Amino acid sequence: MLVDLLIRNAHILTQDPAQPQARELWIHDGKVLAVDEGPDSGLRARRTIDAAGSTVVPGFNDVHAHSVWFGLTLMEADLGRARSMDDVYAVIAEASAPLGPDEWVVASGFSPLLLEGTQPDRERLDAAAGGRPVWIKHSSGHACTLNGVALGLVLKGVDPAEPIEGGVIATDPSGRPTGLLEENAMRLVQDLMLPYPLETIERALDLATTHYLSEGITSVTDAGIAGGWIGHSPREFMAYQNARDKGLLSVRMQPMLVLDALHAVTGHSSEPAARGIDAGIRTGLGDDWLRVGSVKIFSDGSLLGSTAYMTENYVGCTHNHGYLQMDAQELRSAALEAYRAGWAIAMHAIGDHAIDHAIDIISEAQDAYGLNSLPNRIEHGGVLRPEQLDRIAEAGIVVVPQPHFITEFGDGMARLLGPRRTELSYPAKSLLRRGSILPGSSDRPVSEGRPLNVMQSFVERLTPSGATYGPAERLTAAEALAAYTTGSAAATGAADIKGRLAPGYLADLVFLDQDPTAVPSSDIAATQVLATMVGGDLRFGTDRFAAKEAAAGDTHTDTDTTEFATALSGKETP
Repeated sequence: MLVDLLIRNAHILTQDPAQPQARELWIHDGKVLAVDEGPDSGLRARRTIDAAGSTVVPGFNDVHAHSVWFGLTLMEADLGRARSMDDVYAVIAEASAPLGPDEWVVASGFSPLLLEGTQPDRERLDAAAGGRPVWIKHSSGHACTLNGVALGLVLKGVDPAEPIEGGVIATDPSGRPTGLLEENAMRLVQDLMLPYPLETIERALDLATTHYLSEGITSVTDAGIAGGWIGHSPREFMAYQNARDKGLLSVRMQPMLVLDALHAVTGHSSEPAARGIDAGIRTGLGDDWLRVGSVKIFSDGSLLGSTAYMTENYVGCTHNHGYLQMDAQELRSAALEAYRAGWAIAMHAIGDHAIDHAIDIISEAQDAYGLNSLPNRIEHGGVLRPEQLDRIAEAGIVVVPQPHFITEFGDGMARLLGPRRTELSYPAKSLLRRGSILPGSSDRPVSEGRPLNVMQSFVERLTPSGATYGPAERLTAAEALAAYTTGSAAATGAADIKGRLAPGYLADLVFLDQDPTAVPSSDIAATQVLATMVGGDLRFGTDRFAAKEAAAGDTHTDTDTTEFATALSGKETP
């Protein structure tokens, strides 16, 4: 049999318990056909890649990211490296310089936790922007900051003292808005600035997914599109389809629709009320490249912004334990209506009190209507009590934590939670001990999204100051790799086609310059991605090497090993 591609001379970590390691992969029609077949197999390769001893692993799968948001940050002023308010004002001034007098200055990546909780001054922003309106998007995604000019535009006819359900317009002691908008209050500026043109969203997807390939990412779940404060257009899914048709969608995608994008859908009089999309479209529609995911439901806010819903107050905040973003009964009813319409639930819940609600709602949905085609999920799980972990394991709910939050924001989170709750924060090992699925995820662009960096965070759990954050939750490097491969595949309902390099699985894989499971934990992130393959096609790293065509009759093509070794590793081969 003539096969499309043979990868040989590789150190392959297959993630297949039946054959954990291998040296050769035979790939045909975008899938793995065989592993370590000998010369008597009758297989011949049309093309061969000599991996020159490099490590090969299944493609990384980030099950909670925000690709459009991330792509837009690559087009906006970057505040991610600001470490002082002077840095913030300097970035705003530089970004405003080429703009017209009425154009908006839009900046991303601002993190108050990295600036000891301080917020920009609205007048200083006015001056820095030369009188232009300024919209600063916080890295948490749960707040934004406006300058005085922008506030004048978005608060026309709005009383800042009037309560907003699930949101806050921050004011000073005199009642004057400071510029900080939390949670649902962000809709005030979004109503003015959105929707984005589809072409802009497609460009953002192109930038984001091209970047993913350089990090070995081959699959991504986008955790919320087409509605709410996190969406960019009611037509956002169309942009994904357009991007795919134009060849701009470089990795496999599973976007979640936000609950706001669903509405009441009538059916037969004998059928219960349901919330979905016209024509009965639901979770699971699509193919291996683009598939409709779960419904994303926000229950609470952000630990970074002290709006996650806790059973106890935040340390130093005697009257603040966060809040739900909607009435508890409304949250339950909306989730159950969506589940009845065929939508798997992915509920954002960070505080332990919000997680109580999430477990109750998902358990009720599963008991009443059975399991969905995708696992039901709790996104983040910022603080999880032991009895909650037990209930989660019993119900088969997937918790999706982001360990790199610890690396970037751990000191600030620990101050807000105190020592006892810090030990319960963003668990990993406790989930595995109970037999729960543990996927890999980043919440990019809230946090760094490079999988090898996140894997190191899984293993080390070190804060920026070097403190250990919940040491009992540390993983081994092998467990961290499994999270980003087999764990993520299981969490997205794709355990039968993704996450392993075994016959019948998609040929999504990554070439690495070292084995990340065999180096000191401090060196995991130093592992370099040499090339990334999706569906048997090299999409990143083609400049490093190219497969050689087989000579007629060859079983294993006789390629120039020295050339491949030099190109792949950058070193001379003796």
